[in-house]
Amino acid sequence: MRILIAPDKFKGSLTAAEAADAMAEGALRVYPDAEVTRVPIADGGEGTLEAAVAAGFDERNNAVVGPILRPVGASWALKGTTAVIETAQSSGLALLDAEPTAEASRRAHSYGAGQLIAAALDAGATEIVLGLGGSAMTDGGSGALRALGLKPLDAAGNVVPLGGAALADVVSVDASALDPRLAHTRFRIAVDVRNPLYGPDGAAHVFGPQKGADPDAVGALDAGLRTWARILAEATGRDVDVPGSGAAGGFPAAFLAFTDAELESGFELVADLVGLDAKLDGTDLVITGEGSLDGQSLTGKAPIALADRARDRGIPVVAVAGRILATPEELAEHGIEIAGALVDLAPSPADAMADGAGYVRRAVAELLAGA
Repeated sequence: MRILIAPDKFKGSLTAAEAADAMAEGALRVYPDAEVTRVPIADGGEGTLEAAVAAGFDERNNAVVGPILRPVGASWALKGTTAVIETAQSSGLALLDAEPTAEASRRAHSYGAGQLIAAALDAGATEIVLGLGGSAMTDGGSGALRALGLKPLDAAGNVVPLGGAALADVVSVDASALDPRLAHTRFRIAVDVRNPLYGPDGAAHVFGPQKGADPDAVGALDAGLRTWARILAEATGRDVDVPGSGAAGGFPAAFLAFTDAELESGFELVADLVGLDAKLDGTDLVITGEGSLDGQSLTGKAPIALADRARDRGIPVVAVAGRILATPEELAEHGIEIAGALVDLAPSPADAMADGAGYVRRAVAELLAGA
């Protein structure tokens, strides 16, 4: 029997790789002779780097400028000429010293992500996969391109400060020192939201409050992104206010303007990176899961997207999650035949979080034994 184990992370409890190990142990209790393949998956945000490393990419680390001008160590990965970079590694909310504030939301930037891109180019990368998610900034990717040589200028010809709020003062950009290697690099940006760059459904209004922005900061950040879009269009002739460009504080905008970047489905991109289709071939059973299987999952998050691929091949799917809010009928539509929630096994949700691996092992073993 060949079993493919491909979970996403159980946020706050297990990484995708840890969840995969626990699932494998549970499966082998029931099918000790099974051939088990572990493939951690992700939606293109946090966890993308881990999935790439598990798939054979070489993990590297660089010291970069964090989202509020503090040095941080950030990991990225390389395989051949393809690099994988998560913006959260260099510019994430988790890197702030304290809870996000309105002032931090105005100042946060993506400069460190640009430094990682430079490191990848130095290492010979000609294709760069950018995973978005968990970002602290709302700077339209301006910080990242500044690290690569772009100069956003104010009316006096001075380079504006880093951060999204300062974009409202930009009147022109000087691209004369922009890294020429960008013109020959393929950027694949994982985007699973359809939000535009600015406006009521844009980066500042929808995601800014999660980053500490109060109403005044949201207004300032949105104004900055509007200005940034206009300046980019004047400089390159490209409209960057497109569906998806509002992801990660508008990070894609600068790359849509100055590179041949493509916005791609996060899961599809990760599936390509890890060779998921080839691993599904010949598989008899798929086991997947994540922290919560709910309505958002059903819109195409990683475990459901994986289950759809397995269903189309006639492969049964078992799912384990911290909690399950989707109905059995909804899961069955995606090929998930049986599913179990850790909260149904543990005395409390806190216990399930504290010993996620133990409860995942138990859940998988019990589901397979009862199948």
